[in-house]
Amino acid sequence: MDIYSILLGVLFFLNIVLAIIVIFLERKDAASTWAWLMVLFFIPFLGFIMYLLFGQNLTRRKMFQWEDRKKIGIDKMLSDQIIGISTKSFEFHNEVIQNSRDIIYMHLVNNDAVLTQDNAVKIYTDGDDKFAALFNDIDAAKDHVHLQYYILKRDNLGKRLLKLLIAKAKQGVKVRVLYDDLGSRSLTKGFFKELRAAGGEVEAFFPSRFHFINLRLNYRNHRKLAIIDGKIGYVGGFNVGDEYLGLNPKFGYWRDTHLRIEGSAVYPIQTRFILDWNQASHRHDIHYAPSYFPLLENTGTVGMQIVTSGPDSEWEQIKNGYLKMISSAKESILIQTPYFIPDASVLDSLKVAALSGVDVRIMIPNKPDHMFVYWATYSYIGEMLKAGAKIFIYENGFIHAKTIIVDEQISSVGTANIDVRSFRLNFEVNAFIYDQNVSTKLVDSFVEDVALSKELTYEDYLHRPLWIRFKESISRLLSPIL
Repeated sequence: MDIYSILLGVLFFLNIVLAIIVIFLERKDAASTWAWLMVLFFIPFLGFIMYLLFGQNLTRRKMFQWEDRKKIGIDKMLSDQIIGISTKSFEFHNEVIQNSRDIIYMHLVNNDAVLTQDNAVKIYTDGDDKFAALFNDIDAAKDHVHLQYYILKRDNLGKRLLKLLIAKAKQGVKVRVLYDDLGSRSLTKGFFKELRAAGGEVEAFFPSRFHFINLRLNYRNHRKLAIIDGKIGYVGGFNVGDEYLGLNPKFGYWRDTHLRIEGSAVYPIQTRFILDWNQASHRHDIHYAPSYFPLLENTGTVGMQIVTSGPDSEWEQIKNGYLKMISSAKESILIQTPYFIPDASVLDSLKVAALSGVDVRIMIPNKPDHMFVYWATYSYIGEMLKAGAKIFIYENGFIHAKTIIVDEQISSVGTANIDVRSFRLNFEVNAFIYDQNVSTKLVDSFVEDVALSKELTYEDYLHRPLWIRFKESISRLLSPIL
Protein backbone atom coordinates (compact mmCIF):
# COMPACT_ATOMS: atom_id res chain seq x y z
CA MET A 1 0.00 0.00 0.00
CA ASP A 2 1.54 3.34 -1.04
CA ILE A 3 1.74 6.47 1.07
CA TYR A 4 -1.04 8.20 -0.88
CA SER A 5 -3.52 5.42 -0.15
CA ILE A 6 -2.64 5.54 3.55
CA LEU A 7 -3.01 9.32 3.61
CA LEU A 8 -6.35 9.09 1.82
CA GLY A 9 -7.58 6.51 4.32
CA VAL A 10 -6.48 8.65 7.26
CA LEU A 11 -8.31 11.67 5.85
CA PHE A 12 -11.51 9.70 5.31
CA PHE A 13 -11.23 8.34 8.84
CA LEU A 14 -10.78 11.86 10.26
CA ASN A 15 -13.75 13.01 8.21
CA ILE A 16 -15.93 10.29 9.77
CA VAL A 17 -14.65 11.12 13.27
CA LEU A 18 -15.43 14.77 12.70
CA ALA A 19 -18.93 13.93 11.54
CA ILE A 20 -19.46 11.92 14.73
CA ILE A 21 -18.23 14.88 16.80
CA VAL A 22 -20.65 17.21 15.02
CA ILE A 23 -23.59 14.87 15.66
CA PHE A 24 -22.98 13.57 19.16
CA LEU A 25 -20.56 15.78 21.05
CA GLU A 26 -20.98 19.41 20.05
CA ARG A 27 -24.77 19.46 20.37
CA LYS A 28 -25.32 21.89 17.53
CA ASP A 29 -28.89 22.61 16.47
CA ALA A 30 -30.28 20.25 13.83
CA ALA A 31 -30.08 22.73 10.93
CA SER A 32 -26.45 23.55 11.61
CA THR A 33 -25.62 19.86 12.06
CA TRP A 34 -27.13 18.90 8.71
CA ALA A 35 -25.41 21.80 6.97
CA TRP A 36 -22.00 20.74 8.29
CA LEU A 37 -22.62 17.08 7.48
CA MET A 38 -23.47 18.10 3.92
CA VAL A 39 -20.21 20.06 3.69
CA LEU A 40 -18.17 17.22 5.21
CA PHE A 41 -19.54 14.48 2.97
CA PHE A 42 -19.85 16.38 -0.29
CA ILE A 43 -16.52 18.20 0.05
CA PRO A 44 -14.68 15.71 2.30
CA PHE A 45 -11.20 17.21 2.50
CA LEU A 46 -11.92 20.89 2.00
CA GLY A 47 -14.94 20.49 4.29
CA PHE A 48 -12.64 19.17 7.04
CA ILE A 49 -10.49 22.31 6.80
CA MET A 50 -13.56 24.55 6.66
CA TYR A 51 -14.89 22.99 9.85
CA LEU A 52 -11.62 23.56 11.67
CA LEU A 53 -11.76 27.23 10.64
CA PHE A 54 -15.46 27.95 11.01
CA GLY A 55 -17.28 25.24 12.89
CA GLN A 56 -15.73 24.71 16.28
CA ASN A 57 -17.66 25.62 19.39
CA LEU A 58 -16.19 28.14 21.75
CA THR A 59 -15.97 26.67 25.23
CA ARG A 60 -18.65 28.20 27.40
CA ARG A 61 -16.41 29.64 30.06
CA LYS A 62 -15.98 32.95 31.77
CA MET A 63 -13.95 34.78 29.16
CA PHE A 64 -14.78 38.22 30.49
CA GLN A 65 -14.01 38.90 34.14
CA TRP A 66 -13.39 42.07 36.12
CA GLU A 67 -12.74 41.86 39.83
CA ASP A 68 -13.50 45.57 40.33
CA ARG A 69 -17.01 45.37 38.89
CA LYS A 70 -18.67 45.40 42.30
CA LYS A 71 -17.13 48.81 43.01
CA ILE A 72 -19.30 50.45 40.36
CA GLY A 73 -22.57 49.70 42.16
CA ILE A 74 -24.19 48.00 39.17
CA ASP A 75 -24.54 44.67 41.00
CA LYS A 76 -26.60 46.30 43.74
CA MET A 77 -28.69 48.13 41.16
CA LEU A 78 -29.36 44.83 39.41
CA SER A 79 -30.41 43.12 42.61
CA ASP A 80 -32.64 46.01 43.65
CA GLN A 81 -34.28 46.19 40.21
CA ILE A 82 -34.93 42.44 40.04
CA ILE A 83 -36.49 42.46 43.51
CA GLY A 84 -38.44 45.64 42.77
CA ILE A 85 -39.95 44.31 39.55
CA SER A 86 -40.69 40.91 41.13
CA THR A 87 -42.54 42.55 44.03
CA LYS A 88 -44.16 45.21 41.80
CA SER A 89 -42.55 47.97 43.86
CA PHE A 90 -40.15 49.26 41.22
CA GLU A 91 -40.71 52.83 40.05
CA PHE A 92 -41.01 53.06 36.28
CA HIS A 93 -40.70 56.62 35.02
CA ASN A 94 -43.27 56.34 32.23
CA GLU A 95 -45.89 54.05 30.74
CA VAL A 96 -43.71 52.78 27.87
CA ILE A 97 -41.04 51.55 30.29
CA GLN A 98 -43.66 50.02 32.57
CA ASN A 99 -45.33 48.19 29.68
CA SER A 100 -41.91 46.74 28.80
CA ARG A 101 -41.29 45.22 32.22
CA ASP A 102 -41.27 41.62 30.90
CA ILE A 103 -38.41 42.18 28.46
CA ILE A 104 -36.64 44.40 31.01
CA TYR A 105 -36.84 41.64 33.62
CA MET A 106 -35.56 39.05 31.14
CA HIS A 107 -32.49 41.16 30.34
CA LEU A 108 -31.90 41.92 34.02
CA VAL A 109 -31.94 38.29 35.12
CA ASN A 110 -30.19 36.68 32.16
CA ASN A 111 -27.81 39.39 30.95
CA ASP A 112 -27.14 41.62 33.98
CA ALA A 113 -28.46 44.47 31.83
CA VAL A 114 -29.31 47.19 34.31
CA LEU A 115 -32.22 49.48 33.41
CA THR A 116 -31.39 53.20 33.27
CA GLN A 117 -34.08 55.86 32.89
CA ASP A 118 -32.14 59.14 32.71
CA ASN A 119 -30.61 59.08 29.25
CA ALA A 120 -30.46 61.54 26.38
CA VAL A 121 -30.07 59.97 22.94
CA LYS A 122 -28.96 61.42 19.62
CA ILE A 123 -29.52 59.28 16.51
CA TYR A 124 -27.05 59.34 13.60
CA THR A 125 -27.85 57.80 10.23
CA ASP A 126 -25.08 59.48 8.23
CA GLY A 127 -21.39 58.68 8.60
CA ASP A 128 -20.16 62.27 8.19
CA ASP A 129 -22.48 63.43 10.97
CA LYS A 130 -21.61 60.55 13.28
CA PHE A 131 -17.85 60.92 12.97
CA ALA A 132 -18.02 64.73 13.20
CA ALA A 133 -19.79 64.33 16.55
CA LEU A 134 -17.39 61.62 17.73
CA PHE A 135 -14.32 63.64 16.74
CA ASN A 136 -15.70 66.69 18.55
CA ASP A 137 -16.31 64.65 21.71
CA ILE A 138 -12.80 63.13 21.53
CA ASP A 139 -11.29 66.57 20.99
CA ALA A 140 -13.04 67.79 24.15
CA ALA A 141 -11.97 64.77 26.26
CA LYS A 142 -10.25 65.58 29.54
CA ASP A 143 -9.60 62.18 31.15
CA HIS A 144 -9.92 59.18 28.81
CA VAL A 145 -11.05 57.95 25.40
CA HIS A 146 -12.01 54.28 24.97
CA LEU A 147 -12.70 53.05 21.44
CA GLN A 148 -13.70 49.59 20.24
CA TYR A 149 -14.41 48.68 16.61
CA TYR A 150 -14.78 45.52 14.59
CA ILE A 151 -13.29 47.19 11.51
CA LEU A 152 -10.70 49.93 11.76
CA LYS A 153 -9.01 50.76 8.45
CA ARG A 154 -5.78 52.59 7.72
CA ASP A 155 -7.41 54.84 5.13
CA ASN A 156 -8.13 58.55 5.31
CA LEU A 157 -10.76 58.34 8.08
CA GLY A 158 -8.63 55.91 10.08
CA LYS A 159 -5.61 58.19 9.79
CA ARG A 160 -7.66 61.26 10.81
CA LEU A 161 -8.87 59.41 13.88
CA LEU A 162 -5.36 58.23 14.71
CA LYS A 163 -3.96 61.76 14.41
CA LEU A 164 -6.58 63.06 16.83
CA LEU A 165 -5.93 60.24 19.30
CA ILE A 166 -2.18 60.91 19.22
CA ALA A 167 -2.82 64.58 19.97
CA LYS A 168 -5.06 63.70 22.93
CA ALA A 169 -2.55 61.17 24.27
CA LYS A 170 0.16 63.85 24.16
CA GLN A 171 -2.15 66.09 26.20
CA GLY A 172 -2.24 63.45 28.94
CA VAL A 173 -5.64 61.93 28.07
CA LYS A 174 -5.64 58.14 28.49
CA VAL A 175 -6.37 56.65 25.07
CA ARG A 176 -7.22 52.98 24.56
CA VAL A 177 -8.14 51.37 21.24
CA LEU A 178 -9.47 47.82 20.91
CA TYR A 179 -10.05 46.32 17.47
CA ASP A 180 -10.97 42.90 16.13
CA ASP A 181 -7.92 41.25 14.58
CA LEU A 182 -9.82 39.67 11.69
CA GLY A 183 -12.19 42.54 10.97
CA SER A 184 -9.26 44.98 10.98
CA ARG A 185 -6.86 42.70 9.14
CA SER A 186 -5.71 45.53 6.84
CA LEU A 187 -3.93 47.21 9.76
CA THR A 188 -0.15 47.00 9.88
CA LYS A 189 1.95 46.60 13.02
CA GLY A 190 3.36 50.08 12.59
CA PHE A 191 0.00 51.84 12.27
CA PHE A 192 -0.29 52.56 16.00
CA LYS A 193 3.43 53.08 16.65
CA GLU A 194 3.18 56.84 17.21
CA LEU A 195 0.06 56.47 19.37
CA ARG A 196 1.82 53.97 21.62
CA ALA A 197 4.87 56.25 21.81
CA ALA A 198 2.56 59.05 22.97
CA GLY A 199 1.24 56.85 25.80
CA GLY A 200 -1.79 55.35 24.12
CA GLU A 201 -2.61 51.66 24.44
CA VAL A 202 -3.84 49.38 21.65
CA GLU A 203 -5.03 45.77 21.76
CA ALA A 204 -6.41 43.26 19.27
CA PHE A 205 -9.24 40.83 20.03
CA PHE A 206 -8.43 37.15 19.30
CA PRO A 207 -5.23 37.96 17.40
CA SER A 208 -3.76 35.57 14.87
CA ARG A 209 -1.03 33.22 16.02
CA PHE A 210 0.25 32.94 12.47
CA HIS A 211 1.12 35.70 10.03
CA PHE A 212 -1.81 36.38 7.65
CA ILE A 213 -3.77 33.38 9.02
CA ASN A 214 -6.32 33.57 11.82
CA LEU A 215 -7.73 30.16 12.73
CA ARG A 216 -10.56 31.77 14.71
CA LEU A 217 -12.62 32.90 11.73
CA ASN A 218 -15.69 32.58 13.92
CA TYR A 219 -16.21 34.23 17.29
CA ARG A 220 -15.28 37.73 16.24
CA ASN A 221 -15.89 40.82 18.35
CA HIS A 222 -18.42 42.69 16.25
CA ARG A 223 -19.05 45.43 18.84
CA LYS A 224 -18.61 49.14 18.08
CA LEU A 225 -18.28 51.25 21.21
CA ALA A 226 -16.87 54.61 22.19
CA ILE A 227 -16.71 56.10 25.69
CA ILE A 228 -15.44 59.60 26.38
CA ASP A 229 -14.65 60.60 29.98
CA GLY A 230 -17.25 58.12 31.23
CA LYS A 231 -19.96 60.64 30.34
CA ILE A 232 -20.66 60.01 26.65
CA GLY A 233 -21.15 56.65 24.96
CA TYR A 234 -21.61 55.57 21.37
CA VAL A 235 -23.06 52.30 20.09
CA GLY A 236 -24.31 51.25 16.67
CA GLY A 237 -23.37 49.98 13.23
CA PHE A 238 -20.66 52.33 11.93
CA ASN A 239 -17.09 51.01 11.77
CA VAL A 240 -14.07 53.20 10.97
CA GLY A 241 -13.25 53.47 7.28
CA ASP A 242 -13.86 55.65 4.24
CA GLU A 243 -16.63 53.36 2.98
CA TYR A 244 -18.70 54.32 6.04
CA LEU A 245 -18.59 57.89 4.73
CA GLY A 246 -19.99 56.70 1.40
CA LEU A 247 -16.63 56.92 -0.37
CA ASN A 248 -16.47 53.35 -1.69
CA PRO A 249 -17.86 53.23 -5.26
CA LYS A 250 -18.89 49.59 -4.77
CA PHE A 251 -21.43 50.49 -2.08
CA GLY A 252 -22.08 54.19 -2.66
CA TYR A 253 -23.89 56.03 0.12
CA TRP A 254 -23.61 54.16 3.43
CA ARG A 255 -26.83 54.18 5.46
CA ASP A 256 -26.36 53.06 9.06
CA THR A 257 -27.71 53.80 12.53
CA HIS A 258 -25.61 54.85 15.51
CA LEU A 259 -26.49 56.32 18.91
CA ARG A 260 -24.78 58.97 21.02
CA ILE A 261 -25.82 58.48 24.63
CA GLU A 262 -25.51 60.64 27.72
CA GLY A 263 -26.76 59.32 31.05
CA SER A 264 -26.38 56.28 33.26
CA ALA A 265 -26.44 53.90 30.28
CA VAL A 266 -22.83 54.99 29.71
CA TYR A 267 -21.87 52.95 32.81
CA PRO A 268 -22.74 49.54 31.26
CA ILE A 269 -21.18 50.64 27.96
CA GLN A 270 -17.98 51.45 29.85
CA THR A 271 -18.18 48.15 31.73
CA ARG A 272 -18.55 46.24 28.46
CA PHE A 273 -15.47 47.93 27.04
CA ILE A 274 -13.42 47.16 30.14
CA LEU A 275 -14.46 43.50 30.12
CA ASP A 276 -13.50 43.17 26.45
CA TRP A 277 -10.27 45.12 26.94
CA ASN A 278 -9.11 43.03 29.88
CA GLN A 279 -9.79 39.82 27.97
CA ALA A 280 -7.64 41.03 25.09
CA SER A 281 -4.91 42.83 27.01
CA HIS A 282 -3.25 40.54 29.58
CA ARG A 283 -0.65 43.31 30.04
CA HIS A 284 -2.48 46.58 30.63
CA ASP A 285 -5.61 45.55 32.52
CA ILE A 286 -7.97 48.35 33.49
CA HIS A 287 -8.63 48.68 37.21
CA TYR A 288 -11.46 50.63 38.74
CA ALA A 289 -11.06 54.38 38.98
CA PRO A 290 -13.81 56.90 39.84
CA SER A 291 -13.03 58.82 36.64
CA TYR A 292 -14.29 55.88 34.58
CA PHE A 293 -17.70 56.08 36.31
CA PRO A 294 -18.15 59.74 37.26
CA LEU A 295 -21.26 61.15 38.88
CA LEU A 296 -23.70 62.07 36.12
CA GLU A 297 -26.37 64.73 36.04
CA ASN A 298 -29.82 63.72 34.86
CA THR A 299 -29.66 64.55 31.17
CA GLY A 300 -32.83 62.94 29.83
CA THR A 301 -35.74 60.58 30.35
CA VAL A 302 -35.01 57.74 27.92
CA GLY A 303 -35.25 54.25 29.39
CA MET A 304 -32.59 51.85 28.13
CA GLN A 305 -30.74 48.59 28.66
CA ILE A 306 -27.35 47.76 27.12
CA VAL A 307 -27.57 44.09 26.18
CA THR A 308 -24.63 41.98 25.04
CA SER A 309 -24.40 38.50 23.59
CA GLY A 310 -21.75 36.08 22.43
CA PRO A 311 -20.78 32.43 22.09
CA ASP A 312 -19.58 32.40 25.70
CA SER A 313 -23.17 32.81 26.91
CA GLU A 314 -25.69 30.06 27.55
CA TRP A 315 -28.53 32.18 26.13
CA GLU A 316 -28.79 34.08 22.86
CA GLN A 317 -29.52 37.31 24.67
CA ILE A 318 -30.09 39.76 21.83
CA LYS A 319 -32.09 37.25 19.80
CA ASN A 320 -34.29 36.60 22.81
CA GLY A 321 -34.82 40.34 23.09
CA TYR A 322 -35.88 40.46 19.44
CA LEU A 323 -38.28 37.56 20.00
CA LYS A 324 -39.82 39.27 23.02
CA MET A 325 -40.29 42.49 21.05
CA ILE A 326 -41.82 40.70 18.06
CA SER A 327 -44.24 38.69 20.21
CA SER A 328 -45.39 41.87 21.98
CA ALA A 329 -46.27 43.70 18.75
CA LYS A 330 -49.88 44.79 18.30
CA GLU A 331 -49.62 47.25 15.42
CA SER A 332 -46.25 47.32 13.64
CA ILE A 333 -42.76 45.85 13.37
CA LEU A 334 -40.15 47.75 11.36
CA ILE A 335 -36.79 46.09 10.67
CA GLN A 336 -33.68 47.31 8.88
CA THR A 337 -30.88 44.82 8.44
CA PRO A 338 -28.17 44.14 5.86
CA TYR A 339 -28.57 40.36 6.35
CA PHE A 340 -31.87 38.62 6.95
CA ILE A 341 -31.09 34.98 7.75
CA PRO A 342 -33.26 34.30 10.80
CA ASP A 343 -33.34 30.99 12.58
CA ALA A 344 -36.64 29.12 12.84
CA SER A 345 -37.75 30.87 16.04
CA VAL A 346 -37.34 34.41 14.68
CA LEU A 347 -38.73 33.52 11.24
CA ASP A 348 -41.81 31.84 12.71
CA SER A 349 -42.39 34.75 15.13
CA LEU A 350 -42.28 37.28 12.31
CA LYS A 351 -44.54 35.16 10.09
CA VAL A 352 -47.05 34.71 12.90
CA ALA A 353 -47.04 38.46 13.50
CA ALA A 354 -47.66 39.16 9.80
CA LEU A 355 -50.38 36.51 9.58
CA SER A 356 -52.02 38.07 12.66
CA GLY A 357 -52.42 41.43 10.95
CA VAL A 358 -49.37 43.18 12.39
CA ASP A 359 -47.79 45.54 9.85
CA VAL A 360 -44.41 43.87 9.35
CA ARG A 361 -41.96 45.83 7.17
CA ILE A 362 -38.42 44.72 6.45
CA MET A 363 -35.77 46.74 4.61
CA ILE A 364 -32.67 45.11 3.09
CA PRO A 365 -29.92 46.27 0.69
CA ASN A 366 -30.14 46.05 -3.09
CA LYS A 367 -26.52 44.92 -3.38
CA PRO A 368 -24.47 42.24 -1.62
CA ASP A 369 -21.31 42.59 0.41
CA HIS A 370 -21.36 38.80 0.99
CA MET A 371 -22.81 36.89 -1.95
CA PHE A 372 -24.08 33.71 -0.25
CA VAL A 373 -25.57 35.77 2.58
CA TYR A 374 -27.33 38.02 0.07
CA TRP A 375 -29.06 35.18 -1.78
CA ALA A 376 -29.90 33.36 1.45
CA THR A 377 -31.56 36.60 2.58
CA TYR A 378 -33.75 36.58 -0.53
CA SER A 379 -34.92 33.03 0.16
CA TYR A 380 -36.18 34.03 3.61
CA ILE A 381 -37.67 37.24 2.26
CA GLY A 382 -39.84 35.10 0.00
CA GLU A 383 -41.39 33.39 3.03
CA MET A 384 -42.10 36.73 4.67
CA LEU A 385 -43.76 38.05 1.53
CA LYS A 386 -46.00 34.98 1.42
CA ALA A 387 -47.02 35.65 5.04
CA GLY A 388 -48.04 39.20 4.16
CA ALA A 389 -45.01 41.25 5.18
CA LYS A 390 -43.91 44.26 3.14
CA ILE A 391 -40.34 44.16 1.84
CA PHE A 392 -38.35 47.20 0.76
CA ILE A 393 -35.08 47.10 -1.20
CA TYR A 394 -32.94 50.12 -0.30
CA GLU A 395 -31.56 51.66 -3.49
CA ASN A 396 -29.71 54.75 -2.30
CA GLY A 397 -26.48 52.88 -1.60
CA PHE A 398 -25.95 50.22 1.06
CA ILE A 399 -28.05 49.89 4.20
CA HIS A 400 -26.08 48.51 7.14
CA ALA A 401 -28.43 49.59 9.96
CA LYS A 402 -29.43 47.05 12.58
CA THR A 403 -32.70 48.42 13.93
CA ILE A 404 -36.07 47.07 15.01
CA ILE A 405 -39.00 49.22 16.15
CA VAL A 406 -42.22 47.78 17.59
CA ASP A 407 -45.51 49.70 17.80
CA GLU A 408 -43.54 52.99 17.64
CA GLN A 409 -42.87 52.47 21.36
CA ILE A 410 -39.80 50.30 21.92
CA SER A 411 -36.75 49.81 19.71
CA SER A 412 -33.34 48.22 19.47
CA VAL A 413 -30.23 49.65 17.82
CA GLY A 414 -26.81 48.04 17.85
CA THR A 415 -24.42 45.70 16.11
CA ALA A 416 -26.48 42.49 15.80
CA ASN A 417 -27.86 41.51 12.42
CA ILE A 418 -30.85 39.22 11.91
CA ASP A 419 -28.71 36.15 11.28
CA VAL A 420 -27.27 33.09 12.97
CA ARG A 421 -23.77 34.58 13.06
CA SER A 422 -24.91 37.53 15.16
CA PHE A 423 -27.17 35.40 17.35
CA ARG A 424 -24.66 32.63 18.18
CA LEU A 425 -21.13 33.30 16.95
CA ASN A 426 -20.19 36.96 17.20
CA PHE A 427 -19.80 39.12 20.28
CA GLU A 428 -22.48 41.79 19.88
CA VAL A 429 -24.03 44.71 21.75
CA ASN A 430 -27.43 46.40 21.35
CA ALA A 431 -29.25 49.19 23.10
CA PHE A 432 -32.84 48.22 23.90
CA ILE A 433 -34.74 51.50 24.16
CA TYR A 434 -38.07 52.03 25.89
CA ASP A 435 -39.04 55.48 24.71
CA GLN A 436 -41.72 56.75 22.34
CA ASN A 437 -39.79 59.82 21.17
CA VAL A 438 -36.70 57.82 20.17
CA SER A 439 -38.85 55.17 18.49
CA THR A 440 -40.77 57.86 16.59
CA LYS A 441 -37.50 59.32 15.27
CA LEU A 442 -36.39 55.87 14.14
CA VAL A 443 -39.76 55.37 12.43
CA ASP A 444 -39.37 58.73 10.68
CA SER A 445 -35.95 57.62 9.38
CA PHE A 446 -37.47 54.35 8.17
CA VAL A 447 -40.19 56.26 6.29
CA GLU A 448 -37.57 58.50 4.68
CA ASP A 449 -35.67 55.39 3.58
CA VAL A 450 -38.84 53.88 2.09
CA ALA A 451 -38.91 56.84 -0.31
CA LEU A 452 -35.43 55.76 -1.44
CA SER A 453 -36.40 52.10 -1.79
CA LYS A 454 -38.28 49.82 -4.14
CA GLU A 455 -41.03 47.64 -2.71
CA LEU A 456 -40.64 43.97 -3.61
CA THR A 457 -44.04 42.36 -4.08
CA TYR A 458 -44.82 38.68 -3.82
CA GLU A 459 -45.72 38.66 -7.52
CA ASP A 460 -42.29 40.11 -8.37
CA TYR A 461 -40.65 37.49 -6.20
CA LEU A 462 -42.52 34.62 -7.88
CA HIS A 463 -41.34 35.80 -11.30
CA ARG A 464 -37.65 35.87 -10.43
CA PRO A 465 -35.37 34.07 -12.95
CA LEU A 466 -34.49 30.40 -12.59
CA TRP A 467 -30.78 31.13 -11.99
CA ILE A 468 -31.70 33.33 -9.02
CA ARG A 469 -33.88 30.53 -7.60
CA PHE A 470 -30.90 28.18 -7.91
CA LYS A 471 -28.58 30.59 -6.05
CA GLU A 472 -31.19 31.06 -3.33
CA SER A 473 -31.58 27.30 -2.88
CA ILE A 474 -27.84 26.65 -2.52
CA SER A 475 -27.37 29.60 -0.17
CA ARG A 476 -30.40 28.57 1.90
CA LEU A 477 -28.88 25.13 2.49
CA LEU A 478 -25.71 26.76 3.82
CA SER A 479 -27.51 29.49 5.79
CA PRO A 480 -27.12 27.82 9.23
CA ILE A 481 -23.33 28.12 8.93
CA LEU A 482 -22.99 31.40 7.02
